[in-house]
Amino acid sequence: MDRPDETVKFPSCDAYFGTIQSKKKLPLSLQESLTSAFAQIPVSSFPDVPNGRVIEIPGDTSVLDAVRILSEHNIRAAPVLNPESGAPADWKGRYLGIIDYSAIILWVLENAEIAAVALSAGSATAAGVGMGALGAVGVAALGAPGPAAVAGLTAAAVGAAVAGGLTAEKGVAKDGLTAADHLGEDFYKVLLQQEPFKSTTVRSIVESYRWSPFVPITLDTSMLTVLLLLSKYRLRNVPVIEPDKPIIKNFITQTGVVKGLQQCKGRDWFDYISALPLSDLGLPFMSLDEVITVNSGDLILEAFKCMKDNKIGGVPVIEGPNRKLVGSVSIRDIRFLLLRPDLFSNFRQLTVMEFMKTIGSTVPDSGNGLVKPPLTCSADSSLGSVIDSIASRITHRIYVVDGDFEVVGVVTLRDVISCFIYEPPGYCDNYLASAMDKLEDKGAGSVDTN
Repeated sequence: MDRPDETVKFPSCDAYFGTIQSKKKLPLSLQESLTSAFAQIPVSSFPDVPNGRVIEIPGDTSVLDAVRILSEHNIRAAPVLNPESGAPADWKGRYLGIIDYSAIILWVLENAEIAAVALSAGSATAAGVGMGALGAVGVAALGAPGPAAVAGLTAAAVGAAVAGGLTAEKGVAKDGLTAADHLGEDFYKVLLQQEPFKSTTVRSIVESYRWSPFVPITLDTSMLTVLLLLSKYRLRNVPVIEPDKPIIKNFITQTGVVKGLQQCKGRDWFDYISALPLSDLGLPFMSLDEVITVNSGDLILEAFKCMKDNKIGGVPVIEGPNRKLVGSVSIRDIRFLLLRPDLFSNFRQLTVMEFMKTIGSTVPDSGNGLVKPPLTCSADSSLGSVIDSIASRITHRIYVVDGDFEVVGVVTLRDVISCFIYEPPGYCDNYLASAMDKLEDKGAGSVDTN
């Protein structure tokens, strides 16, 4: 498995943002006025999270318990508290980072690879041979006596493998798909019930994978900075702290911003921009050939691996040569596999379509035995109608389809936010430089983004 780059940095997003800005058919005077207005609005004016309390997860929480917390509160991410006593009193000592479904996907897939090693290894020596391919999370979970730990779960894993017709002579499996395929429902018994996976904590995941930088802003930061971080700089959420206090007071997300924009109906600037067709705003950004899809007959774990490999939060599910849209799967759906393994006893043959049907039979208001049909729009839809659709379903994307329901594009929350702002030359330079200094002081590892 490829390892993330070790350099801590914000991603270079100039190409994406520059293209969006160059295609927008908006009067320059309107863009300048809006940008200036957002630069004058402090973050303190943004609505608080529901109930006024940011959900935080202690670092010693198990991965499954963390998924339960995210699911119960209907949130996609949460700050992780440092469980160590005596840690520095500032935010860098209080928080380890953010846990979200993106990091959990990485953990599931990498531990599936460990399971593949275990089911294929016939001895501690054979398990040890495979240790080099386990990756950071696997090594952190296994600790120093890694081969012995793998050997400890070999009996259960290999027993299930032999029952399924797989023999150790086939060698060490190269990916988690092989493990899940051969273990079937026993894949979950290994992943959820066997050590070292069962005791893996949120801390080990956060410290091994950083999907995005964790650098809080203060209440006096401008909303323009927030909007740029959530659009051009590809962050999904921005924690907010009070000056000189380590507590996260607010947690601003892309979803929250788009819902806030929706509340601006009736204002001249919003009504003007929202009435424009997507094409006048440079959307959809990706061409037909660039839209990443999965087929309904693909294995569900392959769909999650596709999201992980391409660093995206969801994929459209298509059928046939004409790419007809039949559903959608998001990173967040991993919670169903982890929290309700009883629903997937046929995991060995579980396709994306079967996964959606199974979830659809248990989730209220899913309709037609599937998870809610994905949001769609046409290429000539107005930005306002897209915002209304996205805000009504609290989803991160809407698919652009033609008359035959063929997927021709996708519009994300990031794209929507980008339509309302541009970055004055050098505007974020000081903030980003300061953020990098804080990350380096904190000793952060690699940074990855979606």
